[in-house]
Amino acid sequence: MAAGDTLVARQGDTLDLLIWRERGLGAADIAGVLARNPGLAGLGAVLPIGAPVILPDTPPAARSVPLVNLWD
Repeated sequence: MAAGDTLVARQGDTLDLLIWRERGLGAADIAGVLARNPGLAGLGAVLPIGAPVILPDTPPAARSVPLVNLWD
């Protein structure tokens, strides 16, 4: 993710849906996004169409998925 990466809300987007769909970010990343976008929370649960959302400069923490074997 590039520094200052900006996303644009589509019709019906919530913040968590937007960051998940566009960058695969989850609930743990919402606080950082809100900190980078003062006033964004005041726009309501559903973002207005075209609302810009600037992502934090720091990359998200690496996520690991546990390996599951069929025979365990």
